[in-house]
Amino acid sequence: MKHLTFLLLALTFFSCNNNGRKPEENSVNGSKIDIPKELESIEETRALFQQAIKEKRYGDLSKYGTKDIISITPICGTWEEYKRLAGEPVGSFSYDSLIMKPMETIIVSDSIAYDFGTSSVYYTNEDGEPVEITDTFLAILKRDKNDGKWKLHREVATTNKME
Repeated sequence: MKHLTFLLLALTFFSCNNNGRKPEENSVNGSKIDIPKELESIEETRALFQQAIKEKRYGDLSKYGTKDIISITPICGTWEEYKRLAGEPVGSFSYDSLIMKPMETIIVSDSIAYDFGTSSVYYTNEDGEPVEITDTFLAILKRDKNDGKWKLHREVATTNKME
């Protein structure tokens, strides 16, 4: 048991050691990643995605996701009405906007990052009443090899609240 404890302690020490690098720099295959620049690029993609929804430019949304994107959104509770109306719009239904509130964005490498946070979807229900529904999400972002932009690759959202 003593040996296992020592091994775990040693692994923790080595895995937490950043070899003296500044936190805003990361090295992958000998090339440095400008973390503040990459975070700014991800924020720009997020803002453009949210703006496209607000302006109802749904055809532009594919610009912000990879070709093989997978997104799993909540289907229970307050999301049930939204899913039903999004699938078969009736009355005054409108997808009005999305506001993402990332709490943590981590650049894993020069081509992979993840976002963790909460978001609010605003829509107008079939009776013309504004509705807000919320979720907690974890999103994996991938840098597109062709245009160098960060794009949503995988997302899982839940109605569970963070505590």
